[in-house]
Amino acid sequence: MKLLSVLGSTGSIGVQTLELVRRFPESLKVTALAARTSVDLLIRQTREFRPGLVCIYDETLVPALRESLSDMPEVRIVSGMDGLLACAACDEATMTVVALVGMIGVRPTIAAIEAGKEIALANKETLVTAGHIILKLLKKHGVPLYPIDSEHSAIFQSLQTLPGERASFFEGSFYVKRILLTASGGPFRGRTKEEMHSFTAEDALKHPNWSMGKKITIDSATMVNKGLEMMEARWLFGLAPSQIQVVIHPQSVLHSAVEFVDGAVIGQMGTPDMRLPIEYAILYPERAPQIASQLDLFAVRELTFLPPDEENFPALALAREVLEKDCACGQFTGTTLPVVYNAANEWAVARFLAGKCAFTDIAEDIAAALAAHEMKTAPDLAEVLGAESETIAFLAKRHVD
Repeated sequence: MKLLSVLGSTGSIGVQTLELVRRFPESLKVTALAARTSVDLLIRQTREFRPGLVCIYDETLVPALRESLSDMPEVRIVSGMDGLLACAACDEATMTVVALVGMIGVRPTIAAIEAGKEIALANKETLVTAGHIILKLLKKHGVPLYPIDSEHSAIFQSLQTLPGERASFFEGSFYVKRILLTASGGPFRGRTKEEMHSFTAEDALKHPNWSMGKKITIDSATMVNKGLEMMEARWLFGLAPSQIQVVIHPQSVLHSAVEFVDGAVIGQMGTPDMRLPIEYAILYPERAPQIASQLDLFAVRELTFLPPDEENFPALALAREVLEKDCACGQFTGTTLPVVYNAANEWAVARFLAGKCAFTDIAEDIAAALAAHEMKTAPDLAEVLGAESETIAFLAKRHVD
């Protein structure tokens, strides 16, 4: 039986993870839950799954959580970053599901690895900003990491066709020529920057295929999400920038593919349903029956593949520049540039969702932050977190709301 600590249990990935536990109680059990602010849902989850440890990140909500769970003295309640770290390294857990949003996931992921937990990772920012740190720790502690992102899961599944690929997961493979990283194009595919300037958060949150949280849905609209996935793929699969090709695929049926040196292309297809990559990461190497809705190719009828429009979606072009500069300093070295890219995006997306800036300002803020930053090579954790703080301070000074 796998014993799960679920970080981000009230978000989209966390809720679907608990659906999997509900379906397979003989194979999965929850030992710890952590949420940021959704205390009412966290209370309901605690009563249903009865973990021994529960974290509410927002410390002002601790009294409400304690009062509601006063009849469950066996549940230990923690809060803040210390609470997240405790849940990540929970003694009873055998696997930590990191479904947090943003760089807040870096320190808990490190804590889980150092505690010897298997990692099911849905927090792409962790590898984007601290991939060089995470990979060293995974190797040091002999801990496996399984990606939950649908695209990276598709690549991981495609690599299972080669013997021994799991062992060389992070070092790349002689047999892999490149990966084809698919993207739906988001709600604004085919639009110009001029058109997108006046689009609201409500417009940007209408994703054509996927049901996701607000931040990742905005990232899909700007194509930042695909930029982050490129950076994450570099660490997961040991690839050079030239081996990562983004392909716009509006139907979201092919979730990504691997092109091998002999010309064969193997990909993973399915409906746009996150339950499948969640199940594959948590139950690997097993597959459970009827997890995702069935793919009907006759209903799909056709599959379309287009090149990305980096002129009207400049955040994707910026991501590639960051990736190339980062890799130029060493395949496994890392720099602070991805930290700045990610932190600037998180800050700008929050402003956009609050109605304080235009949609196109997000990419402009990322570009400005990168231009102002003095890159550090092989940053330690303190320097990674410092680069995040410096980026936020720069943008706060640039904009006085």
